[in-house]
Amino acid sequence: MSDALPALGIVAAVLGVIKTMASIDKPPAILGGMIGSALVGTFLGVLLSYGIVGPFAARLRAVIDTDGVIYMVVRRIIVASLKGQPQPLVIEAARTAISPDNQPSFSEIFDGLRTAK
Repeated sequence: MSDALPALGIVAAVLGVIKTMASIDKPPAILGGMIGSALVGTFLGVLLSYGIVGPFAARLRAVIDTDGVIYMVVRRIIVASLKGQPQPLVIEAARTAISPDNQPSFSEIFDGLRTAK
């Protein structure tokens, strides 16, 4: 939708210019107002696209991707367990599904496992 809004604004501007050309016999003050209103369509399309809808869509995509990480971790645990892999490999498969900035180190995982026993 964000990519379509500038094009929609250009269409609005073209239609405004067509309307202005149909009224070419009007005084310059009226024609200037009509041309200005035609350009508002372009401005509005660009503003909505790059100022509101685009950033909102990017933020929404980031939230969805962040929330989806837990499902990827669970999926890797299930797949590795179904393949009959040993527990350390199952845990490593799950650990590597986490983004590097949030990923615990290999030693942190196994230190936590040792203290849990």
